[in-house]
Amino acid sequence: MGIFDFLKGEFIDVIHWTDDTRDTMVTRFEREGHAIKYGAKLTVREGQAAVFVHEGQLADVFTPGLYMLETNNMPVLTTLQHWDHGFKSPFKSEIYFVATTRFSDLKWGTKNPIMCRDPEFGPVRLRAFGTYSIRVADPARFLTEIVGTDGEFTMDEISYQIRNIIVQEFSRAIAGSGIPVLDMAANTADLGKLVAAEIAPTIAEYGLAIPELYVENISLPPAVEEAMDKRTQMGIIGDLGRYTQFKAAEAMEAAARTPNSGMGAGLGMGMGMAMAQQMSHALNPGSHQAPTSAAAGQTTGPWGARPAPAAAQTPVQAAPLAPPPPPVEHVWHIAENGQTSGPYSKARLGRMAQEGTLSRETHVWTPGQDGWMRAGEVTELAQLFTVMPPPPPPPPAA
Repeated sequence: MGIFDFLKGEFIDVIHWTDDTRDTMVTRFEREGHAIKYGAKLTVREGQAAVFVHEGQLADVFTPGLYMLETNNMPVLTTLQHWDHGFKSPFKSEIYFVATTRFSDLKWGTKNPIMCRDPEFGPVRLRAFGTYSIRVADPARFLTEIVGTDGEFTMDEISYQIRNIIVQEFSRAIAGSGIPVLDMAANTADLGKLVAAEIAPTIAEYGLAIPELYVENISLPPAVEEAMDKRTQMGIIGDLGRYTQFKAAEAMEAAARTPNSGMGAGLGMGMGMAMAQQMSHALNPGSHQAPTSAAAGQTTGPWGARPAPAAAQTPVQAAPLAPPPPPVEHVWHIAENGQTSGPYSKARLGRMAQEGTLSRETHVWTPGQDGWMRAGEVTELAQLFTVMPPPPPPPPAA
């Protein structure tokens, strides 16, 4: 290898950085002992910044653009080296590329519940989580305060510290906000802006900025959430008395539709009696009122109660008794030759018995009856076979 090839490989004349990892914040341009050629080209792309460190001291910071590394483009480094404008020799410096783009969709959340005082529920414990984005606002400060001499610095190395700062400021902001728990869902955007504003001064000391911070959810302990769900159910139900009556009516209807169940007939009779009593009250509204003094044959005056005149006394009539509810008429099903038919009324079964299509051995069933039974064994139907019609009248005389 000739001397010119050696010198060409010894000096670096093109400096740039491309990254596809999506989480690298800072990387050091590896020169492997190579010196930087005076007049070399430095390319800084959008979303990047280049920081020169010369002999352990922070020198120049380059924003996006194309630069020729000369004394007029490196004022700090020129002052440190006491270079004059005629300097042409190579020099050795460390170059750090800093990503200034946003690192988004970063997660934060509270490890432990936050104690706060709610105006409606009293002391409560809250948990919250969300997302945030971060970017490097001051590359020089970030390199000095956080990175140091690390040759490659990723987002994971600082995300834990940022999460702690967010949780601390969020806890303080939500505890002093005075926002009721039930209204926090409507104020998450304002809470995010408030927390981001409180975090900004602390983050700026690291050379960072938080453009976005979102509060995705604020949750209560499971016991409190269960109590709130019950309270919501009560609000939906409304009148508890009417709801109870509605559920009881549903239960009775379901029992009446259940075959082979004696409960349906009993519930039907009970409902009939209750309806009859309500009708009686509606037709005789005064029959259940307590008797007054006048009705009892007394009049009142300034000296108390005294007997009323004989002409004014009227006999007290007893309230008419409500008629008993009408009997529940059963309907019957018939099973013959593996087939069922019906329902039939009792009168229809009587006609069938006279016609001979219904016998004592015919199996019948009605709601409330425990399985199929022979018609002759059912007390209500047995009389259909004992009452026989009288003999036909004699034919008229010729």
